[in-house]
Amino acid sequence: MNKSTVFSTIGDAFALFGSAVAASRAVEAGRKPRANDLRRLGMDPTAFDKIGRF
Repeated sequence: MNKSTVFSTIGDAFALFGSAVAASRAVEAGRKPRANDLRRLGMDPTAFDKIGRF
């Protein structure tokens, strides 16, 4: 594994963590998370729209 691959992997991990934090904050505030954050987390934004409150 070369240096750029290691830094790329670390950057991807930080981006994933950032998306998780952004999505969770949006949900806690009663807002819809950004579609880009949901996709990065492996969720379909249109399927997320179908989730109702309980």
